[in-house]
Amino acid sequence: MSTSTTLLLARHGQTIWHAENRYAGVSDIGLTDEGRAQAEALGRWAAVHRPDAIWTSPLSRAIATADPACRALGITPHREPGLRECDFGVVEGRTLAEFAAEVPEAAEAFRADPVTYPFPGAEDPLEAAARGAGALRGIAAAHPGERVLVVAHNTLLRLVLCTLLSIPLRGYRRVFPRLRNAAITELRLGEDGFAALLSLNVPCEQDRS
Repeated sequence: MSTSTTLLLARHGQTIWHAENRYAGVSDIGLTDEGRAQAEALGRWAAVHRPDAIWTSPLSRAIATADPACRALGITPHREPGLRECDFGVVEGRTLAEFAAEVPEAAEAFRADPVTYPFPGAEDPLEAAARGAGALRGIAAAHPGERVLVVAHNTLLRLVLCTLLSIPLRGYRRVFPRLRNAAITELRLGEDGFAALLSLNVPCEQDRS
């Protein structure tokens, strides 16, 4: 029997700030109507694909996104503090364009190398990547041979994917420009720590229009 764990990674649904391309980070911002619809789509996907467990970030937007899936499966989600989004410091609630208009040199440095030059007051991306990767390894260890839905955040998940797939961390914004809201990224994680990316940004539902 395989002891590798399949992690089904999903970014939370849309929030007001994300609709405006604002950094939410550790700010606890709720879902929009569109975000709630995305959460319901994830719930329908879970009802068909039936993951064995669900884990979420402790932030309400992730919890709300996972809720329809939990109801569909009749299971209680696990909360993992290590899955919280990065703290973006002075840019919380702002867009990169707004920050660039105020401090163009710092914004340009961030665009060139967001790991070496994070936003002022932000969490160290190296530390965020380590805690996120540690959280996923812990989840995998708790569910050997199972399939687990993990609802978390755009930047954290991109940092973690780079870490687990041995991709240079400074390139996370280029290699993974964006994880779509409530789309599925499938990652296989073995007990030896080896990770394999099986799919990226797969919509829960096809466009029915």
